[in-house]
Amino acid sequence: MPKSILYIICSMFLLTSCFSKYRTTAREVRKHYAHLPKPTLQCIKNDTLCIQVASTGSDTLPMLLLIHGAPGAWWGYMNMLDDTVLQKKFHIVSVDRLGYGNSWLKRRRPISSIETQARCLLSVFELNHSSEPAIVLGRSYGAPIAAAMAAMQPEAVKQLIMISPVIDPEKEKFYWFSKYGRNRLIQLFLPREFNTATAEKYKHSEELRKMLPIWEKLTMPVVVIQGGNDWIGDPVNIEFAKSKIPSLRSQYITIPKAGHMLTFSHLDMIRQIILTTNKHRQKNISIDLAAGGVAR
Repeated sequence: MPKSILYIICSMFLLTSCFSKYRTTAREVRKHYAHLPKPTLQCIKNDTLCIQVASTGSDTLPMLLLIHGAPGAWWGYMNMLDDTVLQKKFHIVSVDRLGYGNSWLKRRRPISSIETQARCLLSVFELNHSSEPAIVLGRSYGAPIAAAMAAMQPEAVKQLIMISPVIDPEKEKFYWFSKYGRNRLIQLFLPREFNTATAEKYKHSEELRKMLPIWEKLTMPVVVIQGGNDWIGDPVNIEFAKSKIPSLRSQYITIPKAGHMLTFSHLDMIRQIILTTNKHRQKNISIDLAAGGVAR
């Protein structure tokens, strides 16, 4: 067997293995909801755009909008969609971002533009049938998109929550397998969401630089939560947020021993933040939960 063919086969296997833990199949979703109430799925659609959303809770309750990272889809927030405490207080809406799940724009090509991703998701606010603005939560690569949405329509956002945000344009991480995902032949054998994630990664620093003027527009309450052992997003992203976000009602929480997937490992804490009113937050509070939650 030629070395080039062997190289391609090995690369496909390694890439698929590396990302498999970040992918939930349709079969796994069906199994998860075999004995649970399944979220309502619907598509916000026109001639060139489809945004699929999954929702639980009454649509007359305030909206909690969840935006996933890369790769991902609405099912990345199944544990929050299933949360009966949150369901009683919120209309929980988890989206498929453009290029993931069943969401697409025009020719179903990858969309690496943060502005385009955010602008297309603004239509989801039309599902908010309550009298209150939405709480918007973005995780990882979804965090800057959530921030862009909040800057575009601040009147529609009550609070912005960024979990494990990847927002500093100078701190984009690349891994040993990143370059292989750009090989056109390898891409033919990878799931669409992996190729979309690769396209986003190679444009992300550039896109984040375009966002630099946007951060000063975030005057609503903002919460940023970062794990100290996050190997996917550099933990110093929280320092970038502190230096750029002007909101006097912001809170910065560092969890020293936590990793990237905080919506799973620290759901109780995140739930409490969502449920707590945000009227008296102060700027640049940093909480070390390992030190007993003492502000410093």
